This record gives sequence, structure tokens and C-alpha cells, in this order.
Amino acid sequence: MKVVIAPDKFKDSLSADEVALAISRGLDRADVDVCPVADGGEGTVAALVAATHGRFETRTVTGPLPDMRVDATFGILGDGHTAVVEMAAASGLALLPPQDRDPMRTTTYGTGQLLLEAAKLGATEIILGIGGSATVDGGIGAAQAVGQPVILDGEGPADPHEPLIGEDLRRVVLIKHARGSRLDRVKITVACDVTNPLFGPNGAARIFGPQKGATPAQVDELDFLLQQLATRCGKLAEAQTPGAGAAGGLGFAMLAFFNATLRPGFDIVADAVHLRDRLRGAELCITGEGRLDESSLAGKAAVGVARMCQELGVPCIAIVGSVDATIDAALKPLFRAVLPIHRPPLSLDDAIHNASTLIQARAADALASLAASRLESSS
Repeated sequence: MKVVIAPDKFKDSLSADEVALAISRGLDRADVDVCPVADGGEGTVAALVAATHGRFETRTVTGPLPDMRVDATFGILGDGHTAVVEMAAASGLALLPPQDRDPMRTTTYGTGQLLLEAAKLGATEIILGIGGSATVDGGIGAAQAVGQPVILDGEGPADPHEPLIGEDLRRVVLIKHARGSRLDRVKITVACDVTNPLFGPNGAARIFGPQKGATPAQVDELDFLLQQLATRCGKLAEAQTPGAGAAGGLGFAMLAFFNATLRPGFDIVADAVHLRDRLRGAELCITGEGRLDESSLAGKAAVGVARMCQELGVPCIAIVGSVDATIDAALKPLFRAVLPIHRPPLSLDDAIHNASTLIQARAADALASLAASRLESSS
């Protein structure tokens, strides 16, 4: 029996690769194809590297604050020419303690450095995940880091070695294209699952600014400055593109200054690991994630896998940490079974601590359940 194992991570417990390994241990008599997946957010680099037998690269770059240095890891996929970068590795909110979160002071400069490092290694395609950012700088830091001339009001080009931050938006009058840049011939695809524009009531500052530490006054100012940036650069059409407001406007910068394409995260990952081809001919797919809930239906990996299985006529079973019972009706058409590892009287802490063993046992249950249903249907 051919079984494709395509889970996402169990957040705060196991990586997608570790979940896939635990499932495979429960299927010792099956022909398994291990294919960890992700939805473009945290864990995308690890999942894609594992699924394609790629490699990790680490570089010391600027963190979310200009004077901060972080060791950020990105991936080179098994094809040797596609890189995958998570902006959170360099410019992520999780890198800052709560007292240091202030989008007027943070920068995407380190993310730009990672893009440049990937290009230096010969990447001709880059997948960029832009979830979890600490920034609302409109991507000016990233543009500066890769060598795009950022022109400041009354000052000329910004010093390329002094990272621009959110409050510097008020000084930017133009971002020019740098001919001959290492990124000129690199195809960049951005994993983006939000549809917010750059500015306005649903823009980057108003929707995401407060969670990054912005005060109400800063939200108002940043929203105005982002609109001003798009106007001055002649990029208002890009500013209104769904997803331009992602990551504090980095989505906008990728569209306007990097000629990137924005796509749903799971779709990018599924294409990169050739999931559709790997599912063809499978007799079962086992996916999973830490929790199935309402947000899972809006583009998360496990549901994305199930929908692809549905198209191909492959039975799909989900092994999850827990499941929200209110979405049972929506899950029934997608999954042959949903098997949570956290069930009373087991405590949540025990479920997290013993997740690998519990997942392995549930995988064995899944295989037995499928075999039993086949026996019933043939009798």
C-alpha cells in the first residue's frame, strides 16, 4: 500500500519533519512517501528542505532592530536552484521582547540581506514567507539591503549600511531600480495568505500595527506614511493589490520593487514539493497539524492537503493535536477520519510531551481503520 505522509508542524511541539517521521513509524508495513508540508508561515524552510532533501544555510544578518545581529537560517531545496526564506528568521516579532516592540524602530533590512545571500549562492528562484514580522517599514529596509537606491528628502541616497526603520518612511521620496543587481534575474514568489492593502482601514498599519507595538498615534502616522510612500514612488496600483499590506508592507515592496508574485502559502509549498504528483496513485494520505479549527479552513496546510486529495480521489486521514468540534460538518467531506492525540483524560501537557509516541499510535490506528473499511466494502 502506497501512503503519502504530508503533515504540517505541531506548533510548540514537533516540526513537520518530526511529525512525518512519527507517522511513518506507525506504518511499518506500508510503502511510504514522506513529504512534510507547510503553509508559508513558520516552519516552511524546514518542511521544504526535508521534503526535497535540500540543505540549510545560516548567515549573520541585521535583526528587527538596526543594531541587532541574528543568526538566520534559510534553505536551498533539493533542485539546487530554489531558495526558501522566512522573513521571521531575520525580522520577526518573536526575536524581540515585548518592551522592544515598536514598528517605528524596526526594519526589514535583514530580510533583504537573506535574499541577497540566497542569490549569491546561485538561487534563480526564491520562495519568501512573510509571516510573523516585527515591522511596518513598507519594505524600505529590504530594498536598501539589496542595493536599491533609496532616495531621502533633501539628502539624496540613503547610506546602504545604515538600516532604514519605520520612522524613516517620512523621509523616503523615491526608490530606484538598481540595474545589475544580483536579484535582477531571480524569480521571487511570496507566500502570502492575507489580502490587506498597503494603507487604509484594512491596511498594514491599522490591522497589524498594534500587535507589533504601535500606539494609536503611531498607527495613524504609519498609515499616512505608507500611503505617501506609494504615492511618491508612483506605485498606488501595487499598494491596492491584495496582500500588499502583509508583513507591514513588505508585500507591497516585493510587488513594487522586486517584481515578485504573491501566492497563497500552501499552493507555493505544494508546487515546490510536487505534492500533486506524489499523491497520484497513492492509496492513502495522512496529514495533520497541531489543531484543526476555523483558521484551518482558510488556507492552512492540512486542509489544503485534504482538498488536493479530494480532487485526486485519494482517501485522506488527519492526525491532529486537537480539533474544534464546531467545524465537524466542514471537515467530514474532506477527511476519511480525524484522529486527535489530545483526548480526555490525557492532559494537554502530557499530549505535547508524548506527541511523537501518540502520533505513531494514531498512525497505526489510521492504517487499521482503512483496512477494516476496505474489508467491509468488499464483503
